[in-house]
Amino acid sequence: MASATSIAAEKLRKMLDDGGELAILDVREELLYSESHLLHARSAPLSRLELRVPRLVPRRNTRIVLVDDGDGLAPRAATVLADHGYGNLSILADGIAGWRRAGYVLFSGVNVPSKAFGEVVEHSSRTPSIDAAELKRMIDGGADIVIVDSRPFDEFCRVSIPTATNVPGAELVLRLLDLVPSPNTTVVVNCAGRTRSIIGAQSLINAGLPNRVVALRNGTMGWTLAGLEPDRGAGRRLPTASPSRQALDWARAAADRVALQCGVHTVDVEQVRRWQADDSRTLYLFDVRDPREYVAGHVAGAVSAPGGQLVQATDQYVGTLNARIVLVDEFFVRAAMTASWLRQMGFLDVFVLVAAGSATGSPQSPVLGEVERPERLTPAELAAVMQRNGATVVDLSLSREYRRGHILGAWFAIRSRLDRALPVIAPKGIVVLTSEDGALAALALDEAAHLTPLPVRYLVGGNAAWAASGRPLTDAEPRFADNPIDVWLKPYEREAAVADAMKEYLSWEVDLAELIQRDGTTKFRPLVPGV
Repeated sequence: MASATSIAAEKLRKMLDDGGELAILDVREELLYSESHLLHARSAPLSRLELRVPRLVPRRNTRIVLVDDGDGLAPRAATVLADHGYGNLSILADGIAGWRRAGYVLFSGVNVPSKAFGEVVEHSSRTPSIDAAELKRMIDGGADIVIVDSRPFDEFCRVSIPTATNVPGAELVLRLLDLVPSPNTTVVVNCAGRTRSIIGAQSLINAGLPNRVVALRNGTMGWTLAGLEPDRGAGRRLPTASPSRQALDWARAAADRVALQCGVHTVDVEQVRRWQADDSRTLYLFDVRDPREYVAGHVAGAVSAPGGQLVQATDQYVGTLNARIVLVDEFFVRAAMTASWLRQMGFLDVFVLVAAGSATGSPQSPVLGEVERPERLTPAELAAVMQRNGATVVDLSLSREYRRGHILGAWFAIRSRLDRALPVIAPKGIVVLTSEDGALAALALDEAAHLTPLPVRYLVGGNAAWAASGRPLTDAEPRFADNPIDVWLKPYEREAAVADAMKEYLSWEVDLAELIQRDGTTKFRPLVPGV
């Protein structure tokens, strides 16, 4: 506990208003976090702390307040962070219960600030929408419509509205003029639920697209709940080729107007480099383009954060409140529109860098700690030991990934709760830890070694290396040594009562606007066109 001081809820509440940089990290597992958490807390489970924190809170001197359930997780997290150079650590006294007793609002769900912002935007801007039944009639009647799905391509492939084209949120203003036949065409924007439909439609309205633009109310969930059949495996997406000159000229002019209204400014590379060298402030440098463009070439040091997802799940990218944020896009449009939304959400120091960059590929994510250890087994070595029944494999992957595919016979466990899992597993022979790519397994070696007299090793490269070696991962015969509290499952990921989960989720989204008003800690300023 020497590495962190305890602070009362009232002090943390004042810190939220003082304008200084602040990161609130909830170190419980994601499912527990989703049941009740502080609005501005970021989910950073102790079990994955070394993987999450380096990008979420990159500056070691940032004020960090750790939150738990009064169950001892926060002091453990403080020790880990202090060991890796984080020197301004506090712990919320009595955790969630302390915040509640002080009379402050707690929230359920995930990505709450962004979701709530979407509801506030719809109310303030009166974003027009249509329901699934009306859209179905328009499709069947051959109406002059274009349906654009504003989610990432993988989500679009899973389930989509018939005839829809995938145009992720940040691409909408840049690409739409090339997609609509005429100003008389109605544009329908959808996502899985509400937020990206609302933000996508309002982006086009704010930009002044001459067409009628509407959001599909409740997205693909609303479509499914209406008893309509969605498409699965659709592949309609825009290429990465540059937009036409006409579309680009219109989009730049439109984005420039919106940026001016929202107070968004551009900066040059030299200014960004000066900020990167400034250790008194946090800088997030995000490339908001299509991930395929990012891989092909990006500004060195920039992190891929497609603009639509950055607005949709800001808390997964920006861990430090009141930090500087620079958004990169060589066309200007995507960064400017994304920055306009972040400014409206209350992120004040948001800037646009118009640049392409020559760095290629996807850089390795930073990790706190050593992920290359001598206590390693290759896939071939593990397979040989397993043939002799000489190994117990413990998989520390997210339960979502474990269900999709694991080494046959492997047990699921949560790293921070290995003391509970190992007695259930009753391991024999060598204990071999694995995870998605092996990094988490390597980080957990010492903890596991303290909990068992058996030799402990890790699978180098994890499950990815196992599969790459030609050995199968399976969803058969799962073995759970712990409850899968590590993930919050989206409604469509649930095993039962999916329709009820969808209805509950959609109601939760709608109710957020009132809770946000009660909380009183946001600085939302939605842009109202024409005002």
